[in-house]
Amino acid sequence: MTESTSPFSDGKKHHFAVGKKHPDTLGIKAHLVIGLVLLAGSVSLAISVGAVSVPLDTIWGILLNRMSPDLIAPFWSHGRESIVWEIRFPRALLAAMVGAGLSMVGASLQAVTRNPLADPHLLGISAGGAFGAILALLHTGLFLGLLTVPLLAFVGALGATFIVLLVSKLAHSTSADRLVLAGVAVSFVIMACANLLIFLGDPRATHTVVFWMLGGLGLAQWSHLLYPLIILLLCGAWLIAKSGHLNAMTIGDETATTLGIAVARFRLFVFVVGALITGVMVAFSGMIGFVGLMVPHIVRQFVGGDYHRLLPFSALYGAVFLICADCLARVIMAPEDIPIGIVTGLIGGLFFIWLLGKRGS
Repeated sequence: MTESTSPFSDGKKHHFAVGKKHPDTLGIKAHLVIGLVLLAGSVSLAISVGAVSVPLDTIWGILLNRMSPDLIAPFWSHGRESIVWEIRFPRALLAAMVGAGLSMVGASLQAVTRNPLADPHLLGISAGGAFGAILALLHTGLFLGLLTVPLLAFVGALGATFIVLLVSKLAHSTSADRLVLAGVAVSFVIMACANLLIFLGDPRATHTVVFWMLGGLGLAQWSHLLYPLIILLLCGAWLIAKSGHLNAMTIGDETATTLGIAVARFRLFVFVVGALITGVMVAFSGMIGFVGLMVPHIVRQFVGGDYHRLLPFSALYGAVFLICADCLARVIMAPEDIPIGIVTGLIGGLFFIWLLGKRGS
């Protein structure tokens, strides 16, 4: 057991059990059950609400029938089945994957930067992903088919990451606050370039791209879900496997080095993995901010700071949060859908103000 001051504890003593499991196994199991129940409930709610309300028994009947046609006989119309299976269920699954991915990236960045305010949106990674996606949608065309947008979004996110690190290095400061300031500055520059791409692009496609930039899940399709799923599973598994390294990084570079971790290389790997997840999620959902900032902080209050627990639970509750945010975006001005980025931006902005006030107190 190593005792050290953590940036996540407002200067108070915080204990990290590097590489060890939390002793409160029963509590963790209870949190897992609660999280899974909330996930099932949020998915059911997301499929149920909308311009056409669908009863819960119909929802689960359709899902069970799709999994095993002999299990339950259809008692619903073909129209409702199309709404549930072709439109709302893929949308809920995409929301879950995006929320899980962004939450895991946010938690990981907070560890390697030792900055509780780190987030893919604030560090400019989302802006870089948006720039690459806009470049593909308006200028280069889909020269690699459906892979073009996520590929260029990843390249943009990765480029933005390296620019932020370069700016911090040129400023001769890699402190937590300076890194966030560099990220915000780079984000503004990249978004200005993205807006220029929109201005120079086809005016007929501008409305669609602007709506996409605000964040939305309305274009979710079964054929699109495979790519974010593969990236989430592979990159998420790598991050969870490196939970011990992330625990050590929260204590400090010196401690991590004494534990045999190549600090600079590992930090770079985490940034690259984070850029890959963020770029792909941005490509399919647009810019959705503050999820990676809020969810890990909330989850820490329940399961602690050990990354062996923090990452999986951040993914679980990140999925729940974004599904619920999408439900809220669809009912506030029904039958119109508000871009989900507006909802998360409003909630996240208020959370950010509260967090700054808490740190300053």
